[in-house]
Amino acid sequence: MSGEGEKTPRIPNSALAQYRFILKTGPKERHAEAMAKLIDGITADEMAPFYKLVANELKFPLDEALYKKLQAANEESLKKIEDKIADAQANLGETEISDALISKAEYLARIGEKESAVAAFRVAFDKTGPLGARIDLTFALIRIGLFFADSDLINRNIEKARSLINEGGDWDRRNRLKVYDGINKLSNRDFKGAVDNLLETLATFTSTELMDYKDFVKYAILAAAITLKRKDFKKKVIDAPEILEVINELPLFGDYISSLYRCEYSKFFTSLAGIEQEIKWDRFLHVHYRYYAREMRIAVYTQLLESYRSLTIESMANSFGVTEDFLDSDVSKLIAAGRLNAVIDKVGGIIETNRPDVKNSQYQGTIKQGDLLLTRIQKLSRVV
Repeated sequence: MSGEGEKTPRIPNSALAQYRFILKTGPKERHAEAMAKLIDGITADEMAPFYKLVANELKFPLDEALYKKLQAANEESLKKIEDKIADAQANLGETEISDALISKAEYLARIGEKESAVAAFRVAFDKTGPLGARIDLTFALIRIGLFFADSDLINRNIEKARSLINEGGDWDRRNRLKVYDGINKLSNRDFKGAVDNLLETLATFTSTELMDYKDFVKYAILAAAITLKRKDFKKKVIDAPEILEVINELPLFGDYISSLYRCEYSKFFTSLAGIEQEIKWDRFLHVHYRYYAREMRIAVYTQLLESYRSLTIESMANSFGVTEDFLDSDVSKLIAAGRLNAVIDKVGGIIETNRPDVKNSQYQGTIKQGDLLLTRIQKLSRVV
């Protein structure tokens, strides 16, 4: 593992998991590029086991010459590592033994030999003394879990890392755990659970072994847009210096957050269509892309409707840059599902807001709680 202050290596290479995802799920026009990059990455990291796995999974012909070359490289490297472990066990101390075992685990993770890598990391963990190094080994297991989409491996080791950090983990590793946990929560549709972790680590992000900083900013923006109130969104996203520093390199996301905050609904819908495609082909968020787009439409519909008692379907459709038929259909479904407080007058072509009376609801709730309290007091007085 890397020492204090050193950059943690990207093991396994997370980019390859995204290429694999595109080849399994993505549009055909992106397959050629993904395949080329996948094979380049497999070759660079000598990933014979992973090469065979994806060839079987994606049903493409294995290049036998390449596979044998990678296998030979694996055998040679692992023999050297095993010799190093044997020498350390025979002639050196515990630190050298631990370092050699970690080298083996990292190499197995690098070549995509999942089960052997997990087992090797556990052996290395048991032989490693310093708390910081043990936390790093646990992070490595989380990365393997993320690479292979193994939820059980991810969740068990996030909890393990949290327990170890509570024993005395340093500031950097605490922040690193927030990043790992935030991405995991995001992939499980827990946007509210993810948003604070992601935003709090924008200024201190060092987890480049997991992803590039710009990708991390994208995830933070997506979580913030769907969860934060307008005031908080401006403070934590629109005006955040860490986001401002890179947002010009992310034009789609720049338009997305600015149009959302400024209530430029037509521009926002155009941006949301692009965001939906971005999420659709993202390995962490793919299964949530319809949910995310729907929730964001509900958010902006609600934002507009809160300003009016009623408005015409034509006017609202023009505001969002969509056809009246699309708006009528979309809003009708959301009203029927109880997600929008409005009714549609089909004859008049008008949408009327039907906002709940919050004060009256609170009053009725207080009365109900009072009745329950009086009933309990009466029961208690009978017992006494």
